[in-house]
Amino acid sequence: MENVWKNRIPRINEPAPEFSARTTHGPRALSDYHGKWLILFSHPADFTPVCTTEFIAFAQAYPKFKALGCELLGLSVDSNFSHLAWVRNIEERFGIEIPFPIIEDISMKVASDYGMIQPGASDTATVRATFVIDPEGRIRAMVYYPMTNGRSVAEFLRLLEGLQTSDQHAVATPEGWCPGDKVVVPAPTTVADARARMKAGYDTVDWYFSKKTLGTAKAKKKPTKKK
Repeated sequence: MENVWKNRIPRINEPAPEFSARTTHGPRALSDYHGKWLILFSHPADFTPVCTTEFIAFAQAYPKFKALGCELLGLSVDSNFSHLAWVRNIEERFGIEIPFPIIEDISMKVASDYGMIQPGASDTATVRATFVIDPEGRIRAMVYYPMTNGRSVAEFLRLLEGLQTSDQHAVATPEGWCPGDKVVVPAPTTVADARARMKAGYDTVDWYFSKKTLGTAKAKKKPTKKK
């Protein structure tokens, strides 16, 4: 079977491909985002309806991403002039300002390095690819959508919070998890741990399946003042 991939798709937990590119906010490189979370996402083309809905949703959620220490960075193979005209059009027609940069990638160099050009969909436009990159520059998650269907921005917020929770507390998150829900306790790896798990005080169904609530420590009562 003929190999249709021009470049290898990046892999989870590996370093994100380096880039340096022109954007609507000036030059940007991957190194500019070191120490922050970054969501890099591609769209097929400027001045298209589905892409417009996605950019509006990302712009409206931008304060929430910022509060989580995460920046947004868009990309398509359109020119910087096209990006600028489209951004201005969205602000004029929809009343939404796009507060994050969009990469100009006419050469398709960045798109190719990230596997955003997929010949089964198009040789000349990017699919809806989304990469979550951690503060160390590693790819922690990636999602590909076809050109015909828009992404859920709320899902990327949920995913980002899940990744940050897993990193901070050494836990996993179950299907549909949202902040405040119980998290999954990693399964025991020894016979002794498996025996102890049933008495560990978690919400345990069986030795390998336990959940717990984060931040359950009771707040200390303030001492009462003596009269």
